[in-house]
Formats: sequence, C-alpha cells, structure tokens
Amino acid sequence: MFVPLHDENYLRDIKFQYVTLGLIALNIIVFLLQLAGMREPVVASFAIIPAELAETSGPFVETPYQAVPVPEQMTLLTYMFFHGDLLHLGGNMLFLWVFGDNVEDAMGHVKFLIFYLICGAFAGLVHTFMVPGSPNPLIGASGAVAGVIAAYLMLHPRVRVWVLAFKTIPLRLSAAVVLGIWIATQFVMVMVPEIGPVAWWAHIGGLIAGAVLILFMRRPGVPLFDKDLEPA
Repeated sequence: MFVPLHDENYLRDIKFQYVTLGLIALNIIVFLLQLAGMREPVVASFAIIPAELAETSGPFVETPYQAVPVPEQMTLLTYMFFHGDLLHLGGNMLFLWVFGDNVEDAMGHVKFLIFYLICGAFAGLVHTFMVPGSPNPLIGASGAVAGVIAAYLMLHPRVRVWVLAFKTIPLRLSAAVVLGIWIATQFVMVMVPEIGPVAWWAHIGGLIAGAVLILFMRRPGVPLFDKDLEPA
C-alpha cells in the first residue's frame, strides 16, 4: 500500500550508517552473482528448506536441492542474502535504506549488525516451525528487515515519512501509520489460506525479534516511542 521514500529523522550518535549500506551492498552483489549465472540448485543450497532444517540431526544433510554442501544450520544466515527477483530485492533494500540507519544509530554499528542477523535467523526459525514439512526453499532479507521495521516503530512512531500511496500518490505520514499498516497486513495475511509464495510467518518472526531486541540492544539513554521529540 505504501512505498517509503524518505524519513525526516537525522542521525544523532553515528556519523554514517556503514552497516546499513554495507548490508545493502552485499545483497546487491549477491543478486548480481545470481544474474551472472548462479544456477537455481546453487541458490537453493544457501536457502532455508524447512523440511530439511527441521529434521537435521547432524552438521550437514545432503538433499537433491543442494549443489553446494552448506550446513543446514548455516542457512539461517545465508538465506537472507539471496533474492528471487529485482522487485524482491528492491523492496527489501528500500525499507532497509529508509529505516535501517536510525536503528543502527540507536544501537551502534556492531550491535546493529548482530541485531539484523538475529532477526533474520529467528524469522527463518519461525517460518520453519510453522511449516516444518515444506520442501520449498526460503530466501530473502524480509525477515531481517521486518526486525528493523519493528525496532524503528518502537523508537520513532511520531517521525514523518514520505511515501507513495498505491505507488503513485506522495504523502507525508507518521511512521506509526506507515509501519503500523504494514505490520497489521502481515498478521492478516497469515490467516489467509494459500496466499502465494510470500513467507508471512518469517515476517512475523522478524517483527517479534526486532520488538524484543530493541528493548535490550539500544544505547543507554536512547528513549522509546519518541519520548524526547519536541511537540510540533
């Protein structure tokens, strides 16, 4: 419904969002490698396959999908750097670009990187738990980005965000409206049977992880819910 373009939220503690941009660059590089001829069995080797991850009893389970011997547990990290197409990549990276810098600012570079990876890994675990018999590979950064969205909403619900509504109409809305609608949509969609290939449970897992982790990983003194924001 809303495509975020820019938030009116300056950096307070860090000078530059190195980790946010580094994650975006890494995702783009991996996608370019996919376009350069990386075969689907190779991509699937780095994906989470719930039916395999749920049954793993050792460091590596070889399956027909896998062209590269990647330990199943390691796919909880690797899956989030691969994407199905340009729209999949672009949507995730746009949300990370708009909202990631302020979450990184609230935590610091190293803690933000750890936060991002934990959110993505937990998203993969929740997806696996909810569809343990699924043979379909899961790829994409949306679980990790969902964690960033949850953290941003808890930090800055009153900040104004420029968006395109229905991909055409520019609007200036609060983050509470923009991200609140996005989050509500995720919970609605998991209730709809056979809704397509989107891993909605992974999004919810990332949201839960982000909302919990921001409570403990933000810098000392960083307030929640824009408590230090001056009234307009």
